[in-house]
Amino acid sequence: MRADLHTHTTYSDGELIPAELVRRAMVLGHDAIAITDHVDMTNLEWVVTNVVKAVELCEDYIRVIPGVEITHVPPSKIDRVAADARRYGAQWVVVHGETVTEPVAPGTNRASVESGEVDVLAHPGFITLAEAQTAADNGVILEVTGRAGHNITNGHVVNMARAAGAMMIINSDTHAPENLMDEAAARVVALGAGMTQAEVEEAINVTPFQAISQVR
Repeated sequence: MRADLHTHTTYSDGELIPAELVRRAMVLGHDAIAITDHVDMTNLEWVVTNVVKAVELCEDYIRVIPGVEITHVPPSKIDRVAADARRYGAQWVVVHGETVTEPVAPGTNRASVESGEVDVLAHPGFITLAEAQTAADNGVILEVTGRAGHNITNGHVVNMARAAGAMMIINSDTHAPENLMDEAAARVVALGAGMTQAEVEEAINVTPFQAISQVR
């Protein structure tokens, strides 16, 4: 089983149109994929209303979940942009966390885990234990990422999530065809981050499917 809930298309900085992304994921054994192109308040409506059209691919390929990745939005505006994304039709909301490889505004992690509209905090860098605890309390999933650069702090994210009892997920953050991860590759990322076998099973085969069974 495989659900990748953080991917990008030509609607932001990805290389593939939705149909090719979904087809390639299907061939790699995916059961579901969320298309979560980068948005802020300027392109939100355009991206979401177009990504929603990709849901039609479900009839022939695999389950497609229309979403967004809120990126470099000031922390004070994250909750509003997330709510607007849902109003336009997004069913899955990811926030671009405080990765150590980009100048993400401090406070982004905190604002994301405190929001009632966010599903996943992606590559949250040196997330604090308090932030991880808030994520656990609010049902926000913490991402363990396959994305080069962002994955530098995967081990720290796992340790904080484990200590707080927060949910974890293994996402690819796909931008190019070679970024997609089948289940075996996702397991390598998870084990390399220090996850136990039980945590790997939970993050790959349980958490993502439970989460998307309740998409809004």
